[in-house]
Amino acid sequence: MGTSDTNPSDTNPSDATPESPAPPPPWSAPEPAESAEVVVSDATPESPTPPVPPVPPAPPAWSQPAEQPAPVVTAARSRRPLSAGKAAVIGALVGGLVASVVALGLAGVVNNSDSTTTSSGPTATPVVSSSGDLDIQAILAKVQPSVVMIETSRTTSQGVFDGAGSGVILNSKGLVLTNAHVIGGISEITVVLPDGTSHKASLVGASPDDDLALVQVEGVDGLVPAELGSSDDLRVGDEVIAIGNALNLGGEPTVTRGIVSAKDRDLMAQGEQLKQLIQTDAAINPGNSGGPLVNSAGQVVGINTAIVADAQNLGFSIAIDHARPVIENLKAGKGSVNPDQAFLGVSSIELAEVPDDVRATFEVTAKKGAFVSEVVPGSAADDGGLQAGDVIVAVDGRDIDEATQVRDEILNNKPGDQVRITVIRKGEERTLKITLGRRGDT
Repeated sequence: MGTSDTNPSDTNPSDATPESPAPPPPWSAPEPAESAEVVVSDATPESPTPPVPPVPPAPPAWSQPAEQPAPVVTAARSRRPLSAGKAAVIGALVGGLVASVVALGLAGVVNNSDSTTTSSGPTATPVVSSSGDLDIQAILAKVQPSVVMIETSRTTSQGVFDGAGSGVILNSKGLVLTNAHVIGGISEITVVLPDGTSHKASLVGASPDDDLALVQVEGVDGLVPAELGSSDDLRVGDEVIAIGNALNLGGEPTVTRGIVSAKDRDLMAQGEQLKQLIQTDAAINPGNSGGPLVNSAGQVVGINTAIVADAQNLGFSIAIDHARPVIENLKAGKGSVNPDQAFLGVSSIELAEVPDDVRATFEVTAKKGAFVSEVVPGSAADDGGLQAGDVIVAVDGRDIDEATQVRDEILNNKPGDQVRITVIRKGEERTLKITLGRRGDT
C-alpha cells in the first residue's frame, strides 16, 4: 500500500483498465489497478492517454494517508500534464460529480449497512408542473445557482497537472462542499461560479475517510447556498437528479435523472470504506465528483462520488445526513487533513510494488522501506535533498518498514520541525535533515 503527502495519479475513466500510470494528482488517490470495476468521476481528460511517469504512480498527495490503487476502482478526475501537452485521465477527477471512490483507492465490495443518521432536513415538497409531472426546469432553476465547477492545478517533479470537479455552495460567503479526492493535495484551487467568474479558493479541511472536503472561495459574497434535504427520508424508487461538470465540458452543468436504486450502501477496500451511500441509476460520469444529487424538491440529498465500471447505471452518492456532522467538524478545523499540518512533499509506495525495471534504473538495493516515487518541487522534501528513487528506511531513528509509516511519522510533527530522514540511494545510506513545511502553504 502506498502513501503520500502529495497527490496520487489518476486513472482513465473511459476505460476501467488504465493503459499507463499518470503522474499522481495532488491529493486524490493512486491510480487504480487493472480490471478496475468501481469508477469515480471527477475530472475530464482532454487526451486519451496520460504520459508514463518514470516511477510508479504514487498514492494520494494531500491527505498523506496510505492509499493504494484498488483493482476495482477508478477515479473520474482528469489531469492534464500541461508541460507535456494536454492529456487527461477520465477515471479520476473529470468534472465534479463522481470521484470519491477512486481517489480513495476504494475497491469493489458493495454491502448493505444500517443507517444511523436522523432526518434533519426541511420538509420535501415535490416541485411539479400543472399536469402533476416533476418539473425538472423549476428544480434546476432552484439548484443550479448553487453548483460550481472546481479546477485544480499542481506542479510536481513530473510536470504540471490540472483537473476539474464539482461542488455545492453552502453559504453566501463562498463555503463550498466537494469530494476530498477532488482537491486532495492540490496547491492551487479555482472555483468557477454559476455566473462564469473564476475565483481562487483555499482548503478549509478534508476527511479522506468520508471523501468530503470544504473549500473557501476568496473575495465573494451574496452567493446562493443550496438547500440541504434529508437523505434519511428518501425511499427506494424516489426520483433524483444529478448535476455536475461531467467530462469537464464547461458551460452549464450536465443534468441527469433517475431514481434511488438502494440506500445505505458501503463501498469497501484496502481498509478504507465509504458508508451510507445512496445508490442511483441517474447517470454519473467523470467530472461529476463533488456535485449534488437532489430530490424532487430540489434539495441536496447526496454528494456524487463513484460509479461502477462496466455496469449499467450504477452510481453512488454520499448521503447528506451522513455528511452533516463531517461538515461541522471540518468547519471547526477538526478534519483529518487541514492546512496547518506538517507537510513533507513526497509520495511513497511499498518496495514490493516497484517494478523490476524501475528497481534497476534507480539501483535499488534496500530490502525494506518506502520507495519515493515523487517529490514535489519547492517542498520540504525537495529543499532537503530527497529524490525520486530514494528508499526511506528511517525517520528520526525509527525504522520504516512500509510507506504508511512515513505519513504517520510526519503527522506526529508540526510545520517548522526538523526531522532526520534516512534513505538508501543507489546502495548508499545517507541521513538528510529536513525542515517540514505547512500543508496550507503548498
